[in-house]
Formats: sequence, C-alpha cells, structure tokens
Amino acid sequence: MKSFVYFALVHSLLGASVLAAVPLSSVKRVSNVPTIPNKFIVEVDTLAAIPNKRAYARTLDAVYDSIKARAVEFDVNKEFESQGLFVGASVTISDAETLDTIPGVKAIYPVTLFKKPQPVSKHIVSGPDDPAAIPSIFSTHVATGVDKVHARGFFGKGIKIGIIDTGIDYTHPLLGGGIGPGKKVIGGYDFVGDAYDGTNDPVPDDDPLDCEGHGTHVAGIIAADPNNPYNVTGVAYQSSISAYRVFGCDGSTTDEIIIESLLKGVADGQDILTLSLGGADGWTASASAVVASRIARNGKTVTIAAGNDGSSGAWYTSSPGNGIDAISVASVENTVLSVQEAIVSGVDHPPIPYFSFRTLPIEGELPIYALTQDTTIPNDACAPLPDDTPDLSPYLVIVRRGTCTFVQKMENIKAKGAKQALVYDNGGGATGVSVPGFVVALIGAADGAFLVEQFFAGAPVKVSFPPSDEVVNFPNPRGGLMSTFSSYGPTNDFYFKPSVAAPGGNILSLVPVNAGSFAVQSGTSMATPFLAGSIALLLEVKGKSASVARGARTLFETTARSVPATLDDGALPQTVTQQGAGLINVYDAIFSTTSISTGQLVLNDTANYRPIHTFTVKNNDRKSKAYTLTHVAAGTTLSVRENSIFASLGPVPQVSAPAGVTITPSRFTLRPGESRLVTALFTPPRGVDASRYPVYSGFIQVSGPGENYHVTYLGLAASLKNKQANPTNYTFVGEDFPTFVYRLAFGSPLIRLDLVEPGIKVEAGLNKRGLPDFGHLFTFPHSINGGSFSRVKTIGPLVERTFLSRNNENPDDNGFNTIAFDSPKFANGSTIANGAYRFLFRALKVTGDRRKQEDYETWLSPIVGVQQA
Repeated sequence: MKSFVYFALVHSLLGASVLAAVPLSSVKRVSNVPTIPNKFIVEVDTLAAIPNKRAYARTLDAVYDSIKARAVEFDVNKEFESQGLFVGASVTISDAETLDTIPGVKAIYPVTLFKKPQPVSKHIVSGPDDPAAIPSIFSTHVATGVDKVHARGFFGKGIKIGIIDTGIDYTHPLLGGGIGPGKKVIGGYDFVGDAYDGTNDPVPDDDPLDCEGHGTHVAGIIAADPNNPYNVTGVAYQSSISAYRVFGCDGSTTDEIIIESLLKGVADGQDILTLSLGGADGWTASASAVVASRIARNGKTVTIAAGNDGSSGAWYTSSPGNGIDAISVASVENTVLSVQEAIVSGVDHPPIPYFSFRTLPIEGELPIYALTQDTTIPNDACAPLPDDTPDLSPYLVIVRRGTCTFVQKMENIKAKGAKQALVYDNGGGATGVSVPGFVVALIGAADGAFLVEQFFAGAPVKVSFPPSDEVVNFPNPRGGLMSTFSSYGPTNDFYFKPSVAAPGGNILSLVPVNAGSFAVQSGTSMATPFLAGSIALLLEVKGKSASVARGARTLFETTARSVPATLDDGALPQTVTQQGAGLINVYDAIFSTTSISTGQLVLNDTANYRPIHTFTVKNNDRKSKAYTLTHVAAGTTLSVRENSIFASLGPVPQVSAPAGVTITPSRFTLRPGESRLVTALFTPPRGVDASRYPVYSGFIQVSGPGENYHVTYLGLAASLKNKQANPTNYTFVGEDFPTFVYRLAFGSPLIRLDLVEPGIKVEAGLNKRGLPDFGHLFTFPHSINGGSFSRVKTIGPLVERTFLSRNNENPDDNGFNTIAFDSPKFANGSTIANGAYRFLFRALKVTGDRRKQEDYETWLSPIVGVQQA
C-alpha cells in the first residue's frame, strides 16, 4: 500500500481556529511549520512495480519520466541509492499531489528542518582549578560501570563510530591533533559548508572541521584521551571516529542531509552511528527516523538524542530518535557538582553552596532583600516590580527560580537598581546562570527559603563571597535523577521512547581549541555519545557482528537500573515515558551471565490492548541459577491536563496507580545454557481518570544470585482513538470563553459560523463535491431552500456576515477578524445548552453559489465544551 506523507495544502481563502481568550497581538503571523515548501523526499519501489520497466535501468528514472509525462515542473536535489536501506530522491516540485499517482513511488515525505543542536547549559572551563573541571568524569563512569569495564582493559579499540553533528575540531590535542589514517579522527565529510543554514544550497567538501563546538563536545565524551589536567576521559577513547558535518556555523539542517550522512556512514563501514540532534515530531514515520531504524535493523547500532523538551511535557518525542529500531537516549543528572561557598553572617547558618564556576565578584558583606515571603511562588520577578520597591542597589536580591527566564527576572530587578542576586532553586536542578552585565548564581531551595524567612523576620542577615581557589565537591541535589529537560514519550503511535538513559546533566568534555578547549554542557546531546561509547565497549568485547549490534538495545534495557522519581526513601521509579528502561549499567550489559529476549513490553491503549506478553530468560553461566520474578510499578503519568485536551507540561504529574501483573512462573531454576519462557498477564490500573490519559509503566524484575535484570512495560489506560474527542471546556465565567480568529486572504461575499454536533461528517479544508444529505437545517438570517446549508445539519447559527474585505498585511490594521463568544448564545439570542459541540466555519468563494456546499471553503473546529454552572 502506498504511503503518502505531506502537509495539507494551504487554504487560498481563509485560515481559522478557536483560541482561548488571548490578546490578538499574541497571534504571530509567520509560518513556523518546520518544512521546506514544495520540497519532498520520494522513496521509490523496485523496478518490478513499474510498467514497461524494461526501458529503465533504475526506478528513479522511470519515476522522473512519469512526472515529465504529466507536464509537472520539478528539480532533483539529491538522490539516495542504498539498496536495502533507502532508494529515492529529494525533489522540488510544483504539484506534490502528482507524486501520489506515479507508479513506483513507495512513500513521500516533506523535507523537514532541524535546528542546530543547543546544549541546555554551557560553560567554558577556565583552567584546571575551575570547579567545573572536577565533577564529571569519574562520577559518570562510576555511576554507569564504565570504570569497571576500563579496569578490565577495554577502551573501544577497533570500533568505528560515526558522529553526525556540527563536525569535530580534530586539531584538539585530546582528539589526536589531526585527521586521517592512523589518527583518532580517521576521516569524515562536510555535507554542507560553513555558510549553510538549512535554507540555502549546501557547499560540501572533505573537511569536517567544527566551527560551532557541539560536535567536538560529543566527540570528547566518546573519545577524549586520558592523562590530561582536567581528567577528561572518553568512554571509548581507543575507538576510531569519523566526523559527518551536517550543520553550518549557524542555522538548521534538513533530513535530506541527515539521510545522506546516515547512508554515507553505512557505506564507510561505521559500526555505530550517533546523532545528538533532532526536533519534536511525535511520530515514527519521518524520513530520517525511517532510515535510521532500517540501518539499525540491518545490524548497525544507531544512538539518537531523545530531546531536551522536558518542560513541554508528555507526548513530545523527537525525530529521528523516534526511529523504531534506533536507540533513543534520555538524560540523567551527574551525581557530583563542584561549587563555591558564600558566607552567612548575622545569624547562625553554615556556608551556602552556590553553583558558579568561579567566585562571584562581590566585595564585602551585603544585606539581603527578598521580593516575596511566598517561597512557592512560580513567577517571582517575572513581571515589573511594584512602584514601592526600594532602590535595590545596596542589596543581594533573593529570587525564586520559576516560570520565566533568568534574563527576564534579572532585567526586572535591574530596573530597580539591583546589581547582584541569588536565585534559589524550585526543583529544576543545578545549572549555571549567566546574565550579561549582572552578577547572579543559583543556590539550593532550602538555603533560599532560609534567607527569605530570616529577611521577613527582621534578622540582620548579610552574605559575603570570599575569593578562593578552593572548591567544594558537593552532592548534586538531583544527582542520579532524570534531568528535568529530558523529553517525555511515548510516541503518538505508542512506541517505546526513550529507550534508556545515560549521564547528560553537567558533563565536562571538549570544545574547539579556539573556543577554550574544555566546557561543561548539559543535554540529551551529552547522554547520547555516552551510550555510543558504551556500545563500542560492548562490540569490542562481544564482537562486531550484526546480531550483537541488533541486540545492544535489549542488553542495555534489561541491565539498566530504574531511576527514582525523587531521592526520598520509598520513592516510585520515574515514569518510563521519561527514563525509558533506566540508567545504563555498562558493566552488567557486557558481562552479564543472564540474557532476556526482550527489553520492552508495549501494552498499547485500551482500544488496542495486549494484556498477555511473553519473554525468555536464559542462563548463560556455567552453573545453575535460581531466579525470582517480581513486579515493580513506576509512576503513572497524568499526561493530559485536567478538563483539557492539552498535554501536561513538565514535570508531568505522576500518581501511584499501578497495573496488576500476574507472572508465570515467578520462580524457577535454570541449568547452564537452559532457558525458560515467562508469561505476564497485565490488567490496567483501576480508579484512574481516563480523561487525563494516564500512562502507566513499570518493570518485571528478574533477580538471580547477586544480579538484577528487568523487562520494562508501558501502557495507556485510555483510548488514543478518542484522544481528539475530549472537549476543551469553557464556563463563560470571567475570561473563560473561546475566541474565534480567522483571516481572509481574499474578500468573501458571505461567511457563516454554525454550531454542529461533535460527530458530524463534513468535508473540511478545500472542499470536495459529494457531501451527503444530512436532512433539514435551521438557517439564520438567510432563508435558503434546498441549498448548501440544508445539506449540512447544524444545531444553530452563531454568526453570518456578508461582503467582507480581505484582511490587511498589517497585523495592527485589520490583520485578523475575531469573534469573542463571551456569552453562550446563538445568533437569535437563545441559550446554548451545556454539552460538546464543534464550530463549523464557511467562507463563500468569489462568484460562488451560496446554495452549493462545494463553493465554500470550510473549517471544522476541535470539540468545544459548554459547561455553565
């Protein structure tokens, strides 16, 4: 069956939507769709699918001729000819729908833009005494068992890793100081050139030198040579690296470039391909995700960043990491931080650690000033401060971290004269704070609350920042937990993403020599190469066969350690939708003597529920082992907000609502080489609100003598098919009412807005003929006998307007039309009853017949609920 994936055609006449009550100025009139207009990636079938195939040597040539025969203009941008993986082309074409009628076309994808990867935080290390230089290396290796693998003499020798990123500064001494055979960086390719930004033509060459820094940091995590002043050591520092540069010095790239680099990596014989890039997508079907998945299925390991969109909440996975067989990598916080300390005087309190890479340049003791006594306030200093705020220049201002940016907070307190501040944490985790022209650092939540309490109690508190070259190794308050920035899954089509987690928060690695050589950065971009290096160790020990590569994900999933939601005793494991199978345990993955046939069980939603699953436990040891199997539930996420259709923002709320699991058998003994089939029968959690789309998850733990493994499961206690059927409810109290926004690209003789049943069947978008007859219809204010309105059943009319001008290009002068429904009334003044409805909006085309539905452009809203008290 032919798959045709592309965005809907833009309406020639209107655009419309139902919005919550917001200022019209907040509606941005720019396109933010991350695709390039009229540009598509076309995958072709084999020649067997082509009529008259004997006339062609390639399917692509047959497809080109078929397009020409239809008199459609097109240009070929790139061709992909990797048999067994992907054969196709990137084309620019004036009529994309033509492609769907061409024999031999297997699938069509829009060309998607991917922004240049950006770390969540970044700090250039100033020297060996910089506090940032100490915490990362051994703490991350110890937390994952890499140190024990190194102790056995394995460092990735003989393994080839292709890094698809911004390039690599191969001149860096810790990356070998050069490029070519015999060097650490053995080669690569620049697919784009310095000036490429995703919208212009690439200018490729053979030199993948990094001009941005991200790819060099990635390379250092994998391959930095040890024995340096900073103690930086790559996970697989004896591996061979190839640099595939897909970003210019600024801007974005496209998935056609990413596909080209993936296929080049396979052709070059890379054992592992790693991509610390991507963009929110939600589906497994993007072109680059499909290609990455096929490469993995064919026996090359592909690791891809899960994304840094944790604040965006549930159902926000990233492609190409969504590739079904690729390994999507989440981020865990480093366990150790090195910090400076501030001295508190006037009250009895120990020194306060603050997250800074050098002593704050503040002389003497400063009194403090707290903006609010509420230590739970989410938006402290997010708005201009009150007029009665005193001159803040003499004070050290105490501000709570919250919903707006650090820059916005500091600008608001600077407006009142402030020169320095401490921001106390709200659970977001340790991070460096950098605001140009302002002195600021982050402190812990408890220390911040103490200072606020003392200020409002009138205590004579002062704080000083004595200069010191010494640093304090401080336990990261969120060390070992999921990074708050790490994205949540699952995919929209309910695939298990992310796969596993690795250290990605506050990681010391390399940057280009001209940018300072060393830096601490955070992101799933840092976790991904850590896993790539770990898999290199696996391949070195177990061999580079396709079966070992294909089994890597299962090995790392089944030997991972679940990450708790908090560090409190008895805390539930963090939802699998963020941690995947958990934090990798590299030593156990490589040297375990028990193997499990699968690492993930997807139970699906209630409409496609699979309650029974099986997996196999095998004893690979030379002695018999007794196993005990138990169920460990993780947190159940309330993935959709209450009384809303919108996803919960991060941190996504979790509740204890475990599934029921019956494991058969739950105890058994296996002789050497023996295996046993295990059956797990699941029942969804009870008492959960299906309208919150609760995603439940957990682990079946397999415990042997001195060893622990697990199989991870994931399910949804609701139906995805009904996801779009839940209304956005409005009470019509205060500002809780919908506002309809539309824009006319050309004048219309008639626009009409009706209220209709939520289950109505009506063609929306650019209308087609043949609408079914839904019976008689109440019309207002025009009386139309047997016309288009009588063929679309409505509950009642809301608005009808005639002879409207097009809208202006100036957004401040007739840029949009808005209809605010601040009262639940029909056009004739009668009250709309409580219930669920849709808005049906129609605009009559110029010279159109008002009696014919096909002469209208039509838009049908999502479901809107009326819930008056």
